[in-house]
Amino acid sequence: MSITVQPATLGRFDDVATMIGPKRPDANVCWCLSHRLDSRTNRELAGPARGEYVRDLCARDVAPGVLAYDGDEVVGWAAVAPRAGLPFERSPRFPQVDDLPVWSVWCLRVRPGRRGRGYSLPLLEGATAYAVDRGAPAVEGYPVDNAGAKVDLTMAFVGTRGLFERAGFTKVADTGSVAGGFPRVLMRR
Repeated sequence: MSITVQPATLGRFDDVATMIGPKRPDANVCWCLSHRLDSRTNRELAGPARGEYVRDLCARDVAPGVLAYDGDEVVGWAAVAPRAGLPFERSPRFPQVDDLPVWSVWCLRVRPGRRGRGYSLPLLEGATAYAVDRGAPAVEGYPVDNAGAKVDLTMAFVGTRGLFERAGFTKVADTGSVAGGFPRVLMRR
């Protein structure tokens, strides 16, 4: 297995669409925007405009995330960005533990048919490395603390505490959030 992780740039937009775009272009879901945008903007952005918004994000100096490749095949996506520009910054459910300008990793997605092959760890490590390369003094994630129990696939995008621990993160706080019936914790590296 030869995994590489690359920024989600405009030149890789087709791979971004493969990973986080909906099956129907007119669908008002996904594109990994629900935790990137405030709820009003997220609701107002409809159909193909959602993909165009992400295309514009991919054209910026700071990519909206990273893509994992197994050889030439895209197999994973991780959203990563400075927390200051995300709804997490203003949410009472996700505590701000100090004044560091941290980055957040909030979505990890491995392509259907490729799950269970060990892509999540290099994907999370690649997202963390991208943030650090861009000047992040610390990187946070908000995974479920599932104590090894199976997590429903619809909620697995937040990651698990065990995955974040394997990537060198430590728990620094509880959150007021739950996903898939499990409490979410604030992990930091």
